[in-house]
Amino acid sequence: MPRIRCLCKLVFLALFSLVPLPNAWAKTDIVVGVYDFPPVARIDEDKKVTGLLGDLLRELETVHQNVTFRVFHTSSKRRYLDFDAHRYDVIFFESPSWEWQDKQALISPPLLMDEDLYIALNKPGRNASFFDDLDQRNIVALSGYHYGFAGMETDSQELEQRFNIEFSDSHSRNLNLIKADRPSVAQVAIINDSYLQMHLDQHPEDRDRFLISEQPDQTYQLSIITHPEGPVTARDMMDLLAPLIESGRYRSLVQKWGLDLPPSLLSDSSDN
Repeated sequence: MPRIRCLCKLVFLALFSLVPLPNAWAKTDIVVGVYDFPPVARIDEDKKVTGLLGDLLRELETVHQNVTFRVFHTSSKRRYLDFDAHRYDVIFFESPSWEWQDKQALISPPLLMDEDLYIALNKPGRNASFFDDLDQRNIVALSGYHYGFAGMETDSQELEQRFNIEFSDSHSRNLNLIKADRPSVAQVAIINDSYLQMHLDQHPEDRDRFLISEQPDQTYQLSIITHPEGPVTARDMMDLLAPLIESGRYRSLVQKWGLDLPPSLLSDSSDN
């Protein structure tokens, strides 16, 4: 009998060894919602994602070879409807205060921070007080974006009733409107600081042409938002990012695009 029991035990161990061990990332396919939000994310002419997000998705697929990211193109205005319809699983770099807290979304800790600034043409006699009365200025802004001066309202019709505001889908166009000195169309543009610095690095001749607000319209910390019925949670996404954060690679990518880490990650990365 002992010999039979021993034989049975060996057979059981052999069969158990043939059962694959569970792998949380075995062939995980994640659909990422992306809209134009430079330099965080930009969709080029070939419909590919560039900017920080483009670099980050490639790095994640390199580190986790069983994980693939498929891009779903949405827009700043449509991203909530597409989320509700579960057309994508994850969207990177969103502020929870941008309507996400009203949804059953799963939200990661902050991973990025930036701020929006007011920009005007630098003219003699103008100073920071030019931005004090925005309701008296002609404003150009991006459609679907949240702004502090507007109480985070995104409804274009309501904002057009409250302000002299024109919407576009391009920071570049808005800056060009300011440079064109057409006060009847655009006196103030609202631009995120990282994009502005990227523009000034590429066009140093514009540094003296712009009057830039000393106080931001808003400062925001950005997280990853995941769908409650998706293949990954916000915590899963943090686990996927962990090797890049711990190695300092994530910090390098953030700095490459002129962006900033939030204080929580900045202190963690300084310890590495």
